[in-house]
Amino acid sequence: MNRELDFSQVNWAEFGKATNATLQMLGYSSLFTLILGLPIGIILFLTARSSSVGARSVYAVLAFVVNLLRSVPFIILIIALLPFTKFIVDTQIGVRGMIPPLVIGAAPFFARLVETSLREVDRGVIEAAQAMGASTRQIVFRVILPESLPGLIAGFTITIITLISYTAMSGLVGGGGLGQLAVSYGYNRYETAVMLVALVIIVIMVQIIQMVGDRLVKHFTRK
Repeated sequence: MNRELDFSQVNWAEFGKATNATLQMLGYSSLFTLILGLPIGIILFLTARSSSVGARSVYAVLAFVVNLLRSVPFIILIIALLPFTKFIVDTQIGVRGMIPPLVIGAAPFFARLVETSLREVDRGVIEAAQAMGASTRQIVFRVILPESLPGLIAGFTITIITLISYTAMSGLVGGGGLGQLAVSYGYNRYETAVMLVALVIIVIMVQIIQMVGDRLVKHFTRK
């Protein structure tokens, strides 16, 4: 047991590089997930409420695509997207090679959270804005989004934490970061100390992000 937990096995320089790689994957994928997932969620919300046949058709198609992507296990999604990833970023491994599947895996998840948050806005507030002659754009950006901001922040926090688990899984297919370090050394070489350190770092990341997210939600919640 003592030999299994021999922390002399741990290469701290490698852990520094792996942590930096994980943070890069997390940062870029979170940004693009926000840029892509937020408008998709808004479109889902608006088209679901519309009585127009065209809008309802858009909702049906978009909802199907979102549900399809959400239902595919991430590790399978990475493999399925290898040709697409190669075409987009000219590599299938490393930090750059993991950004497309991370975004495609997380954006639909976040879009549904956005849609749910927008649905929770008091309809009376929306109807009041409509009665004042506000356009759809004004209602969305001046009423709905500000009113749903705490829920959006909470949903984005959940999405970032989900992305952390995705980055760990990406280590199975050469994604780099803490996941690959844990697999290459902790699992394949039975270096339990390496696995434990990787786990602790990931847990700390999750705790920090959740704490920041909770504080932002509390700050923007109207009492």
